[in-house]
Amino acid sequence: MQSSDTWLELKAKTFKVFADPTRLRILEVLREGEHNVSAIMEKLGLKQSTVSQHLRMLKECGVVASRKEGREIYYSLKSDRVTKILDEGDKLLTHTIEELTSCVCP
Repeated sequence: MQSSDTWLELKAKTFKVFADPTRLRILEVLREGEHNVSAIMEKLGLKQSTVSQHLRMLKECGVVASRKEGREIYYSLKSDRVTKILDEGDKLLTHTIEELTSCVCP
């Protein structure tokens, strides 16, 4: 694979991180500030296993950071760039919502 192909593959993987509605919901909660799993579960009405699984993936992909305080682990967005991506996604959606409702992209 050429280096430009590798770059595009990694870029596609980056966008896949943001492509799951549950992960986006978690990122939106973390946009508000640092939360532990229990708080995220409560805000989103999700099971602990679901939240933990998505947080693990988001952390492994470099989007979310964690810190341990006693027995609790608190999660936050790793970078302001993540917030900017979410903000730009909101702006793009505002401008393309009609087209996206009929989009056939899986």
